[in-house]
Amino acid sequence: MRAKHSLRITLLTTAALTLPLAAFAQSFEDTPYQLDEIIVSGSLTPVPASKTGATVEKLDGEETGGATQSVSDVLATLPGVSMSRNGGPGTSTSLRIRGLSSDYIGVRINGIDVTDASSSKIGYDFGGLLSYGVTGIEVLKGSQSALYGSEAIAGVVSIDTLSGEPGLSATVEAGSYGTYSAGVSHKIESDTGSLAFTLSHFKTDGFSSQASNSEDDGFEETALTFGLEQDVSDNVTVGLTGLYRTSDLDYDTSTDTYATASREEKGLRGYVRINGDIVTHEFSASLFEADRTYIADSYDYTSYPYAFVEDAKSDFTSRRTELSYLGSADLSAITTLTFGADYVEEEYTNTSDTSAAAKGNDHNASVKAELLFEPTAGLNLSAALRYDDHSDFGDHISGRLAAAWEFAPEWTARAVLGTGFRAPSLYERYSPYGDPDLKEETSQSVELGLERRFGEQGFVKGTLFYTEIEDRIGFDYSSTACSSSFGCYNQVDGTTVSKGVELSAGYALSDTVSLYGNYTYTDAKTEGDRDVRIPRHDLVLGANAELSARFAGSLEVQHVADVIDSSVKLDDYTLVNASLSYDLTDKTQLYLRVENLTDEDYETISGYNTPGRSAYLGLKASF
Repeated sequence: MRAKHSLRITLLTTAALTLPLAAFAQSFEDTPYQLDEIIVSGSLTPVPASKTGATVEKLDGEETGGATQSVSDVLATLPGVSMSRNGGPGTSTSLRIRGLSSDYIGVRINGIDVTDASSSKIGYDFGGLLSYGVTGIEVLKGSQSALYGSEAIAGVVSIDTLSGEPGLSATVEAGSYGTYSAGVSHKIESDTGSLAFTLSHFKTDGFSSQASNSEDDGFEETALTFGLEQDVSDNVTVGLTGLYRTSDLDYDTSTDTYATASREEKGLRGYVRINGDIVTHEFSASLFEADRTYIADSYDYTSYPYAFVEDAKSDFTSRRTELSYLGSADLSAITTLTFGADYVEEEYTNTSDTSAAAKGNDHNASVKAELLFEPTAGLNLSAALRYDDHSDFGDHISGRLAAAWEFAPEWTARAVLGTGFRAPSLYERYSPYGDPDLKEETSQSVELGLERRFGEQGFVKGTLFYTEIEDRIGFDYSSTACSSSFGCYNQVDGTTVSKGVELSAGYALSDTVSLYGNYTYTDAKTEGDRDVRIPRHDLVLGANAELSARFAGSLEVQHVADVIDSSVKLDDYTLVNASLSYDLTDKTQLYLRVENLTDEDYETISGYNTPGRSAYLGLKASF
């Protein structure tokens, strides 16, 4: 059975989609193509986009989406990125980078690692993360354990809410499915410091997650992020960032048509930056906690025969503490050395009315270094190495080599070779389905890219990518290594291979009209069997236009083809989205966003609904 779905689309209101090493500005008054854009996540230290071999998709300002849009919807229109969700806003959402799912993706919000250590596989559920207040996103692709350690086999998503323009702004929005949102952001800057915060609230009546019933599943969330930074002397800067998110969700289960889930996330990160004569030092400490509670009808599996339990409760709690040091020194005009050390502790607990309680903890210590070298003008090389000492898995060494070569005016070639690893999660080892004897997964990735620029007007580029994973961990219904009679987590036989090509382009036809597009082909298999929920073909085409001095619009089309979910082949689909904005004054804007304009009928997960045609009207004001 097919269901109505929402358009998985980035709503760009004034400029083309930002891509690695080039970005179309958010206003046609800005420069549409920036060669010196700074990339934060592609190396241990920020580098100009033109000098990194890594593939990084970068979104700024309005490109990060509208107030009620999910960040995953925004990211799903980038080359090499896809998304699947089992319902509407707030429901479980998995992001994939080059065919590899969320448990292979590191996620940072304002420098805080927000992956959930109590998940079955450590990862981040993008279901409740909305775009309001997000001022920048970087998606770093490929095996990046040399920089970020475990879980970075597919790449890293870095989200920023603190880099907006100074001032006070507010947004209200309302639309389909009884959806309402409101948010306020404020940033103050001085010569010696800054203070910024974003507070937002979102509520929707929703719709039924499962196609088999019609009961609406609502979602409500409140989110806060903040950051402050202060120079205490000419050479010393201190800072603090934080986040808080709480949400409540109605969802469908196989045993009833109504269940609830609540989530609370809290994070803090403090840092001190010291600018020495030779070495720049940064010391930081962070804490992240995530709590999830589910209430739904279930069965008591602690004894046989299994007894039915009404409104069974299950609690998951995770905690991560991290201490870090990073130093950087310019050894010469053409050589920079960055080095550091990390110590991370993770723990989780799970209590349930229907299964035995479980808990676990581990810790990991690491040292890392990266050398950036420019032997000749236009050729930039980097070599990174990391040593991890895990409390349960011992030693691991990861590496990455990258190169960017501007071999002719307006032409750049790139190459990256990296290795990665993923330590089994605490849940995979210590839950009732866990096996403490699991070993780590390992990966290798390689990519080759070529880019042609056309001055300030546009670019065309392509990237070939290949990643393979050994000792992948999956659920084995025949395994007896744990106490469960249903099966256990186990190493999957064979090698997982994900390979393909990314093509992207953008061009400004005039000062008021720009075009952009991208296409990704992905072939992901394990021992010849295709991996699920991964589009083999994903095409995005869009246009943005300044229709008058105050009136602007955008139109985007996305076509997704050849997706399987278990043994079911999902229907191909084409989605259309449009937006219009009108500047009532220099500081007030009215906008209309229409998702799934043609009311396309499609699925990302077999048997689950998402919205059909839906419209949202909003008002933005700055003060």
